[in-house]
Amino acid sequence: MSHVKVRFAPSPTGYLHIGGARTALFNWLWARHEKGTFILRIEDTDQDRSTEEAIQIILDGMKWVGLEWDEGPYRQTERMELYRERAMALLEQGKAYWCVCAAEELEQRRKEAQAKGLTPKYDGRCRARGITKPTGEAALRFMAPQEGQTVVEDLIKGRVVFDNSVLDDLIILRSNGYPTYNFSVVVDDALMGITHVIRGDDHLNNTPRQIPIFQALGYPIPRFGHLSMIMGADKAKLSKRHGATSVLAYKDMGYLPEALINYLVRLGWSHGDQEIFSMAEMIDKFSFDHVQKSAAVFNPEKLLWMNAQYIKQSEPARLATLLVPFLDQVGVGEAARKAPAGWLARLVALFQERARTLVEMAQAATPYLQEPVEIEADAGAKFLTPAIVPALEKLTERFAATADFSHAPLETAFKQLIEEEGLKMGQLAQPVRVAVTGRTASPGLFEVIELLGRERTLARLRKGIEQAKRGNA
Repeated sequence: MSHVKVRFAPSPTGYLHIGGARTALFNWLWARHEKGTFILRIEDTDQDRSTEEAIQIILDGMKWVGLEWDEGPYRQTERMELYRERAMALLEQGKAYWCVCAAEELEQRRKEAQAKGLTPKYDGRCRARGITKPTGEAALRFMAPQEGQTVVEDLIKGRVVFDNSVLDDLIILRSNGYPTYNFSVVVDDALMGITHVIRGDDHLNNTPRQIPIFQALGYPIPRFGHLSMIMGADKAKLSKRHGATSVLAYKDMGYLPEALINYLVRLGWSHGDQEIFSMAEMIDKFSFDHVQKSAAVFNPEKLLWMNAQYIKQSEPARLATLLVPFLDQVGVGEAARKAPAGWLARLVALFQERARTLVEMAQAATPYLQEPVEIEADAGAKFLTPAIVPALEKLTERFAATADFSHAPLETAFKQLIEEEGLKMGQLAQPVRVAVTGRTASPGLFEVIELLGRERTLARLRKGIEQAKRGNA
């Protein structure tokens, strides 16, 4: 194990967002690349918004995409004493002070500062009061440095300099005893030995507020790296109008986790022109040198393309297992479970080249699991007509008499018949396809017939003949 220790620290106020998943991925890859440690920490001190359901959704999303953690999940609500102890230590050292300003007063001063064109920050009036035992509601503030500069040598953005004169005396303990984000995150990162803090650049302005707290507590300062935001095609912050933003929504839409991970790693990181990476390749090649500074643009069509590539490459047996819940949604899951061993994997193999998602695959596979098959109205009206009945009847007889019900003998019997009848391939193939699949498009006709087997194929052909005899009546 190396000394590298990173963390993903979501707030459980909703689902696992695409942007959060990418942050987790980059941390996870860096830990794996450096043979370090990846920690999951749930920042659940916002009691009004954090829920157990949201925590579970985050854990489920992380597990689905394969980002298993080495330590945790830690929860900040279980570490409250640690924050209070450190806050009181700062108070005793004269690095923090009690503030008894009422919320209404603070809001009024904020508005006055804005009206004068000043940066709205606490004016420090409780700094020199020396309050040791506040009698009413009081918050504990950190005494931030007001002179000099705080320099961040960012792993991604490079050198970023902040003037300390703009720093606020942050509240570190609220009047209800709960720590604030900027304080609890410092205590956690220090006590957990985090060496690299990799997070979204919406946190960049928090970094100069946190570094002085590390210093005041006597803790080593981790390296920081701030990832660019993910934007929609319109260059606005990624939101639901650009497509699904929840990781588990992509599971429900029939995406493979490895496809989503591969797509996310390319949102802001590159290795030459390579698009498709195995997890092992990502771990081996990942570095912050190739993480871009500019915002990444989320492209749903590119993700869909990548998912199609992964479906093509996947083992049919694994896809068959993943497909069953989607077959349940279209009403044929039970038929899939009752199919002979290996049959569903053979069906999946027929659609791997065409399906872009498991939802599409389930929809395409439905006719092969339906009994009786539903023949689409337009397809039946066009191809199952009285004129084709004699040829269909002869083909059914020949198929019934074929000893080896497999691709080559079936195709031979078919071609012999169309030659005898003076028909073109499509004149008989399309009515047969409609009869056995209910649709005008399918994978290779003889592959389909072989998969369906003798009994089901003949039953479907006979049903198609009955419909053809009725015509459009």
